[in-house]
Amino acid sequence: MLMYMSNIRQETPSTPLHSVSVAGVVVREDGRVLTIKRADNGTWEPPGGVLELAEDPEDGVRREVYEETGIKVDVDRLTGVYKNTSRGIVALVFRCRVEGGSEQLSDESAAVEWLTPDQVTSRMAEVYAVRVTDALMDGAARVRAHDGRKLARDA
Repeated sequence: MLMYMSNIRQETPSTPLHSVSVAGVVVREDGRVLTIKRADNGTWEPPGGVLELAEDPEDGVRREVYEETGIKVDVDRLTGVYKNTSRGIVALVFRCRVEGGSEQLSDESAAVEWLTPDQVTSRMAEVYAVRVTDALMDGAARVRAHDGRKLARDA
């Protein structure tokens, strides 16, 4: 029996709809990490945003980092997948290296700074700081869930 799955919106969707975002943890040779202070809510985060429909995730990371910071990057590897269970957002986070460009502000970034790992953990909310600390570690990509504020803890 062949079943057909449709992406067409139904009155009552059979599967939940999710948004996919990407973020780049850009690490400089001195170990500092590229961060932005968001213009809309003042939070510190790694640069990133919503992946466009026909966009490859690595292309999306390069685009978002450049648009928000003026820095051109080389994408190294996927370091984590993070699900916001309250908003239905899945974030793909990639470790990146600087390829060129220079820091500049955008409509989305009120500040662009290179932070130490300690500054990251003190300035960022847990759900964003963990993305950076995961990206700084070697090994397999991490998979985590959170409610938008706090990580879901293992039982």
